[in-house]
Amino acid sequence: MDLNLNGKVVIVTGGAAGIGRATVTRFEHEGARVIAWDVTSDPKIDVTNKEQVEAAANDVVAKYGRIDVLVNNAGIVRDSRLVKMDDATFDSVIAVNLKGVFVCTRAVVPHMIGAGGGVILNASSIVGLYGNFGQTNYAATKAGVISFTQTWARELGKHNIRVNAVAPGFIATEMVKSMPDKVLAGMREHTPLGRMGQPPEIAGTIAFLASDDASYINGATIVVDGGMIA
Repeated sequence: MDLNLNGKVVIVTGGAAGIGRATVTRFEHEGARVIAWDVTSDPKIDVTNKEQVEAAANDVVAKYGRIDVLVNNAGIVRDSRLVKMDDATFDSVIAVNLKGVFVCTRAVVPHMIGAGGGVILNASSIVGLYGNFGQTNYAATKAGVISFTQTWARELGKHNIRVNAVAPGFIATEMVKSMPDKVLAGMREHTPLGRMGQPPEIAGTIAFLASDDASYINGATIVVDGGMIA
């Protein structure tokens, strides 16, 4: 598919592995100039660190002249039942998955406004819509990302900046595939298509939303879950 993304300048947070890595690959395949921000990249970018993020955004603009797309994909999981979750576990997930999205978007949006537009794409999850056992912190962040998306779509539409979210279901990332076979079998059983999704399938949705083919989609959360919540 030619999405006419050739030459677009794209930042993908958490771009070193999983869905983030697949997203980097897909945008590169479409001819985009892709910059991955990750705590394992060089230079290391911590999405919760305002100074690092703002400097990195300025560096991208200095090198490429603009930022066309920001994919807020960076996230962590620290699961625990409510009564056993300590403050540090809760706060660490909130910091990366929620504040990190805020910090990165706040740093990039002024550049997009100055350039006349852009696209913000936020990684949510079906657990942000329906919750999940043992994921008080993670589910709260993914619900918050949906609210970010709706709010920023209202605020930034007048600047020709579209903001959307993608809510994946069970995706066969490295982290998920390391789970016990019984858990993986349960994931497949609860998905009407009978399998987990693959990272490139999520990356394809993200690339589509970044393209002009999605030019009238704004403030939406696109569920990509194989029909699990249908």
